[in-house]
Amino acid sequence: MTAPTFILASASVRRVQLLAAMGITPAQIVPADIDETPLKNELPHLYAKRVAMAKAAHVAVRHPDALILAADTVVACGKRILPKAEDEKTARACLKLLSGKRHRVYTAIALHHQQKIRSATVMTVVQFTHLSKADIDHYIASKEWEGKAGGYAIQGLAEAFIPRINGSVSNVIGLPLTKTRLMLIQAGLRPW
Repeated sequence: MTAPTFILASASVRRVQLLAAMGITPAQIVPADIDETPLKNELPHLYAKRVAMAKAAHVAVRHPDALILAADTVVACGKRILPKAEDEKTARACLKLLSGKRHRVYTAIALHHQQKIRSATVMTVVQFTHLSKADIDHYIASKEWEGKAGGYAIQGLAEAFIPRINGSVSNVIGLPLTKTRLMLIQAGLRPW
């Protein structure tokens, strides 16, 4: 029996790098162009799951026989979903909100295989230190925040702002490797 084509339904370079760390290279990368607007009063973990499943289903329409992996990462402060920082004003507002507080990062994984979608959500708690105006200004100047949920990238300069983390670091980067590996093995794709 031939293994199905493995497709990553994501434009995220970080997800490609995380899969490569497990020895997996997608046969195709097919970003899903879907509406990612949160629903009114939608909880962060439910939003992440809905969006990840919608991404997988969207790509499956064009590739029904493939094994499709989609994911969505959400930074949440309480029940508030923080946006992807597309401009300095948004990044600065996110960093001010996160300063000195704990927040949660949810990544939902959706795996479409043989006409079925399985999903799982992983949560990590991240503690930020208090950030001074100079800290925020320096980080804004770095441009690492561009396109990042919550306005920061844990795998860069922002790591210096994080005294404690409870959970998967790869989850915060964008793909929880332990859970992803187990789901891929269950679907018949063995890493390494």
